[in-house]
Amino acid sequence: MKTTKTNLSSLSYFFLSLLLHNITTVESIGVNYGTLGDDLPPPAQVAQFLKDKTNIDRIKIFDVNHDIIQAFANTNIFVTVTVPNGDIPSLTNIRTARRWVSTNIKPFYPATKFLYIAVGNEILHWGPQNLIDNLVPAMRTLHKALIMSGVKDVKVTTPHSLGILESSNPPSSGKFRPGWDVGVLKPMLEFLQETNSSFMVNPYPYFAWAPQQEDYCLFRQNPGINFCSIFLVCAELYTNMWDQLLDAVYMGMVRLGYGHVEIVAAETGWPSMGEPFLKQVNPTNAAAYNGGLIRHLDLGTPMMPKRIIETYIFDLFNENQKPGSIAERNFGLFRPDFSPVYDAGVLRTGPPQPNPQPQPTPKPSTPKRSGANFCVAKPEASDAALQANIDYVCSNGADCKPIQAGGACFDPNNVRAHAQFIMNSYYQTNGRNAFSCDFSGTGVITTNDPSYGSCKYMS
Repeated sequence: MKTTKTNLSSLSYFFLSLLLHNITTVESIGVNYGTLGDDLPPPAQVAQFLKDKTNIDRIKIFDVNHDIIQAFANTNIFVTVTVPNGDIPSLTNIRTARRWVSTNIKPFYPATKFLYIAVGNEILHWGPQNLIDNLVPAMRTLHKALIMSGVKDVKVTTPHSLGILESSNPPSSGKFRPGWDVGVLKPMLEFLQETNSSFMVNPYPYFAWAPQQEDYCLFRQNPGINFCSIFLVCAELYTNMWDQLLDAVYMGMVRLGYGHVEIVAAETGWPSMGEPFLKQVNPTNAAAYNGGLIRHLDLGTPMMPKRIIETYIFDLFNENQKPGSIAERNFGLFRPDFSPVYDAGVLRTGPPQPNPQPQPTPKPSTPKRSGANFCVAKPEASDAALQANIDYVCSNGADCKPIQAGGACFDPNNVRAHAQFIMNSYYQTNGRNAFSCDFSGTGVITTNDPSYGSCKYMS
């Protein structure tokens, strides 16, 4: 169904979109199946386990691993595969796109039930400009290649971090960042509407955690937050961060005229183990978030009542070789031997007694500035990656004078020191959301103030 807002005010379009979504859909529980571990079970065992023991009916992988694709043939479990980011420019060529389909889809179709092809991952947030420029053309060309190959029921989309939002508080003010909104996201949403595909986002309330709103992030009982909308209607009671984030995305879509395009939560989750300073990370909180999410999915959101968001929990397994923090390696619902890390409510026969992984003994530390968070570079981050962070932030309008010759943070004159200052500046000026400190896995949030001498870090 096509709807335009050419002759509709923002207010009337908002209410029309609410009516379009006052429809109950089928609940879907999916999981991201990451493979960065040297102790993971074979794909065939994974497929059999999910089919026989869980309520998970769809998986999403971060590549086009043929062993996994083949393992899920004839299981009735839907599979979403991901085009590597670097392949995006080449897929604007129809001959290349057809070869890609003939290599990665056709040999396994229809025995494997492909649901989506995700073209890259979080390209707008981290991708260089040539990938951003080629993203929608590649999506269109790949869709055309599928049709030409006789594959007419596989959808093409791409996942986004919530860095695409310029505003999300209150959720009724949600809108996409200028430049991306009409330059990339509007033509993308038009394509998704034309092909009956979905808009994928990666909402992580985990990244917005703060002690005073822990219950709000974890679907626990709380008084809620009564936001006043941009229409001066103070009746938007939100009892969890999930609804707030998704409604902000929805309003961004409404403003572009595509509030009726389906939303898919391509990634969301909570780690069960992490660094000692991450007080929010433990099996109890992970179980509260993922279990609460699953129970909440059939309730919709304040702006999308009765609409069930197709959701993929991150991650199926703990991945012991994933780079980055301890927390990054411990998002899994299951250990490699298929024992649950905690009760998330996905086992059919009811989970055994949870056996939480032990937390490391915290080491005492005293932050230099109480109550403040800072974004710093991970010790293992390479100089090349940190230089890329500097180039990205400084090319997007940030004030980089402090790290230039004569600036307060020029000394010590090395890439790591300069990158750390710039990364923190970006984090502090972009909402202090954890995804603004990710920097492709090279940043981490700390409470220790890295300021020194005349170089004062923003907080």
